[in-house]
Amino acid sequence: MPARKVFIKSWGCQMNVYDALRMRDVVAPLGYAPTEEASEADLIILNTCHIREKATEKLFSELGRLRPYQKARAQLGKRTLLAVAGCVAQAEGAEIQRRMPYVDMVFGPQAYHHLPEMIARAHREAGHVLDTDFPPETKFDSLPEESQAPSVSAFLSVQEGCDKFCTFCVVPYTRGAEYSRPVASIVAEAERLVAKGAREITLLGQNVNAFHGQGPDGKAWSLGRLFHRLAEIPNLLRLRYTTSHPSDMDDELIAAHREIPQLMPFLHLPVQSGSDRVLEAMNRKHRVDDYRRAIDKLRAARPDIALSSDFIVGFPGETDADFAATMKLAEEIGYAQAYSFKYSPRPGTPAAAMQNQVAEPAKNTRLAELQQLLRAQQERFNAGMQGRTLPVLFENTMKDKPGHLFGRTPYMQAVHGAAPERFVGMEQMVKIDKTGINRLAGDLHVD
Repeated sequence: MPARKVFIKSWGCQMNVYDALRMRDVVAPLGYAPTEEASEADLIILNTCHIREKATEKLFSELGRLRPYQKARAQLGKRTLLAVAGCVAQAEGAEIQRRMPYVDMVFGPQAYHHLPEMIARAHREAGHVLDTDFPPETKFDSLPEESQAPSVSAFLSVQEGCDKFCTFCVVPYTRGAEYSRPVASIVAEAERLVAKGAREITLLGQNVNAFHGQGPDGKAWSLGRLFHRLAEIPNLLRLRYTTSHPSDMDDELIAAHREIPQLMPFLHLPVQSGSDRVLEAMNRKHRVDDYRRAIDKLRAARPDIALSSDFIVGFPGETDADFAATMKLAEEIGYAQAYSFKYSPRPGTPAAAMQNQVAEPAKNTRLAELQQLLRAQQERFNAGMQGRTLPVLFENTMKDKPGHLFGRTPYMQAVHGAAPERFVGMEQMVKIDKTGINRLAGDLHVD
């Protein structure tokens, strides 16, 4: 019997990338092999992200594009199950079923371990399956071991959900309350990933530095203590984590940046705004000076640390003075890279109902000004690598440049250079001879 095929398309955060890989593992025992062609798939899963602007409408557009594939295969006597997963499914499940009745399954990010049961029900009942409850059991207890070899750089989810309730964010409503996996489960998964070839692991969580998983001693472990344990795994060369909240940058985690060589000197720590007034309206639970103090401590512990951040401009009620404070903070901190967005209302969030919405022209002007500054900072940071010799972990070969490999520096900068394929999965010293906004290039350093 020919293997069934599954096509999974993901949008959004690294957590969704991790979830997509784990969904692939869940359906593998049912005979589903991954495919890159939606037109030949027996199961199509759209793994959605509610953070994207107009996320629901973009999902409906994608479903409309896929519908002809479903019809064409049906004419050949082949059934294609069409599923919507992730945060949009969690928030808009009933609406998806109403507007797109040909969608077979709709399930949230906490329910994909139920996929075998949902697939069986969809085939048996030829109807719609909706699972957007927050189940009492954690999905991590039900997931199978990884069925595919990981990349050199792998993701590992250690924490999900959020209790912060920022007024612009849907995560508490789509991912649920904060949950931290037990340390033993995390270590076991990390060891399997390394045994299969991973050399760098990025720990994931909606609020990852709020991690408080149960340790083998029965006590709650912090993220800093977890890093100390993971650093003991042989052949694990690099550790990273994302995304963090300024309020949870405790001293133990900051000390880990000084004490653990495998913990890379690059941190994504979103501030969102440089104005205390806006941060309060966002319910961010930190002030600008709290953020500055956290950065000062990090730089004292690890002087070579590079920083990334998220910024939202045009949040309801943001004035010119508030935006000027954001510009001042960005100039003061100095970022290796950063992400910036116009505020976009998310249905059901408190900020969407605020009356003092900022006009689009003002949002556009402010975003352009901030992005110009952040781009200049990134160019300056990358240019500072010219002539330096950096450790680069090579991840794969480059299809468009035979004989070249792609890798990353400790600061997450993309690097390409001429190197033998046997260096994939190895960390090599590279002398940087070319820099740009998005990529560095260099030659293997030979003494």
